[in-house]
Amino acid sequence: MACGSCGTTVNGVPRGCKSNGNCGTGTCGSGSEKLAVFDWLSNMTLPSGQERFNIFEVRFKNGRKHFYRNTENLTISMGDVVAVESSPGHDIGVVSLAGELVKVQMKKRNIAIDSDEINKIYRKATQKDIDIWQAARDKEEETQRKGREILSRLGLQMKLSDVEYQGDGNKATFYYTAESRVDFRQLIRDFASAFSVRVEMKQVGARQEAARLGGVGSCGRELCCSTWLTDFRKVTTSAARYQQLSLNPLKLAGQCGKLKCCLNFELDSYLDALKPFPKQELVLKTEKGEAIFVKMDIFKNFLWYTYKDESSKWYRLTLDHVLEIIELNKNNELSASLEEYESEIELPTKVSFEDAVGEDSLTRFDVPIKSKRRKKSKKKFTEVAEKSIVDTPQKSGNQPRKPQPQKQKQQQQPQKQAQKPASVNNPENVNQPNATTQSTNKKRYNNRNRKNRKPKNDSNSQ
Repeated sequence: MACGSCGTTVNGVPRGCKSNGNCGTGTCGSGSEKLAVFDWLSNMTLPSGQERFNIFEVRFKNGRKHFYRNTENLTISMGDVVAVESSPGHDIGVVSLAGELVKVQMKKRNIAIDSDEINKIYRKATQKDIDIWQAARDKEEETQRKGREILSRLGLQMKLSDVEYQGDGNKATFYYTAESRVDFRQLIRDFASAFSVRVEMKQVGARQEAARLGGVGSCGRELCCSTWLTDFRKVTTSAARYQQLSLNPLKLAGQCGKLKCCLNFELDSYLDALKPFPKQELVLKTEKGEAIFVKMDIFKNFLWYTYKDESSKWYRLTLDHVLEIIELNKNNELSASLEEYESEIELPTKVSFEDAVGEDSLTRFDVPIKSKRRKKSKKKFTEVAEKSIVDTPQKSGNQPRKPQPQKQKQQQQPQKQAQKPASVNNPENVNQPNATTQSTNKKRYNNRNRKNRKPKNDSNSQ
């Protein structure tokens, strides 16, 4: 549904209210409103002499919609807030659809144009009507909380899912779900005395409850029942069997706890594709033995069979091969083995990514990158180890000798021998101590030890 500014002009150019889905009338239907309908006939003029259709579709809380007749010939457009007839009093709603599309919606719901169920529109809502309506809507959350407390006190086996106040605030409708029949006569008395309104109890199913509350499904999108799905068809587990799905209740159940409605969406396509396939209970008779069905790929026309005696290996066959074997079995003839049929299948090669533009492969981030530095260090370490093993002589026990300390000793010995004659040949230097020896003989103290030293006599410490 949309307001007048969201439509198109006569030339087909969109007007564009630039509200980005947050229209002031609240009727753009871009996810904010449930079961939205766009009036694609808004830019078309009626033939000369034909009057505009005087029945409008009015939307209430949580996508509840009803049809009302404009008996007063008021100038009403989509998005207007109107006061409509109710029992008792009046209710406040928003016009969601007008014009010729209302006939299509009435035909879909099997409602006749001259039906007595169609109430009338009183007037356009005034500011006073809107204030009373908003005040009644603000009380719904608190009413639902107190209503659940009363339910728990009475011990009734039912769940209160939602509360909706009428536009004038004189009546409240309580929506509940229950698995069995519940006697709520005492509950109605308690509700009437607690909230001082006329009470109406309405039981809904699990699917209707999910449609009213809304939510996000396992596919990541908003629930179909709360956005566009209006009728709830029966969903059975046979729909999952036809589509070769695992019968896991956790995966097949939706937010309502029942089977997902989307199981019926593609069921017709699967049924059409399954028509040429043979029955799964059929046993194939070959020269090697009898073969039984394992699984199938419906849209690729592949079937897998295995022998009864050797069930460890599966054989892939095409649909034409299976039909050929069945035709031979009808004539009391045995077909060739499954291995021969499988060898005739030519599987198409998978086209991988080609580096046509000079880019890397698409899976370049999937393989972890190994550091080159680690390889170089490892290679260098192995070269040094091999070199040391080759250079050093080995003892009888195949143990490498440590030659480095001996080489250093041999290099240090000639230096000491060269220093000794200097002191012997110069007798003058015998009695003269060397500066280096004095420095080494002098006792050194660290700053830390110097601070920690204490005098021996406490009296001479000063």
